[in-house]
Amino acid sequence: MKKIILAVIGVMVSIGIIFGGVFLSRKGNISPAPYETVVVTKKDIASSILATGSVKPMVGAEVKVGSRISGKVEHLHANIGDKVEKGQIIAEIEKKDLEANVAQARANLAAAKAVAGVNRASLWPKLDAESTYGAKDTVYFPKTGDNFAGLVFSIPIFNGPDLYKIREARSLQDASKAALEYAEVQLSYATITAPISGVISSVTTQEGETVAAGLLAPTFITIIDLARLQVDAFVDETDIGRIKVGQKATFTVDTYPNKEFTGEVQAVYPKAVIQENVVNYDVVVKITDPDIELLRPDMTTNVIIFQEERKDVLAVPKKFVSSEEGKKTVYVLEEGAATPTKRTIKTGWQDSKYVQILSGVAEGEKLVIKSSNESEKE
Repeated sequence: MKKIILAVIGVMVSIGIIFGGVFLSRKGNISPAPYETVVVTKKDIASSILATGSVKPMVGAEVKVGSRISGKVEHLHANIGDKVEKGQIIAEIEKKDLEANVAQARANLAAAKAVAGVNRASLWPKLDAESTYGAKDTVYFPKTGDNFAGLVFSIPIFNGPDLYKIREARSLQDASKAALEYAEVQLSYATITAPISGVISSVTTQEGETVAAGLLAPTFITIIDLARLQVDAFVDETDIGRIKVGQKATFTVDTYPNKEFTGEVQAVYPKAVIQENVVNYDVVVKITDPDIELLRPDMTTNVIIFQEERKDVLAVPKKFVSSEEGKKTVYVLEEGAATPTKRTIKTGWQDSKYVQILSGVAEGEKLVIKSSNESEKE
């Protein structure tokens, strides 16, 4: 019995040794290096500003089209998504009554001309007896198609009903002409054309509906020119001083995450936009990318605005530079040293990943930081 107990104890000790060795071995395999290192090298870096924004139509690129007269929509030549050209007919309002008004105005003008012609014909014999009527006056007959059109006469000043008859006929003719012009304008409003070229983005009426024109023309069609879009990027107040017109920019949209669109800064709005107590400024980015028609208004954008580029400068990843007591510092692992040495450095430009080193370290030196796992342990 004693031998059996000793044998069991021996087996258990052996198993413990085996498991302990495996555990120590595995722990040694996953133990991370205590430091991360990087060698100071020269790179091309460009300072940049990150911002979020959205795609918006440029001023004049989105037009709401309506009717300036009341009436029934007789024909609607527009559907959402249709491409239209400037001047293309997109809707027609019922116009039989307007055509009748034009015809009546033309008839009235013809009658007024006839009356004026009769008056002039009856007055003509008196032109041979100038001495009877006294002083002369100059009368101009406008180009109205009559026999005296465009002629200037030096005729006597007529007294009494003769003068009133001439003036009344002329006034009636002018009023009839103005009435015809007004009727023709009203008729033109019944045919609605596209004021710009673009794509129809919304239609809020249909054939057979009646539109009522009041102080504001009723809007029932919206056209957007997709070739005239821009990006409104909201830049933090701490960065707005570095934004200049003409700076290059790139941006992405969620719809095409792997496509990078190009643009350039076109304007900076002087008034701030305050959202949740955060002060931003609207920076207008003109889209210069040839694939602009892939974009749609109100798409969310992630924008990078590039500052001046620095070529072939000493640079290291940002995480290797820290701030201590208002100074920029790095830890340098000098050759043959067991522990890193802290140095104060001077930095310059930086982009999203790297920071320029102006002084404090030399090319080829090795910088160190504690690994993320080591930092978490502390």
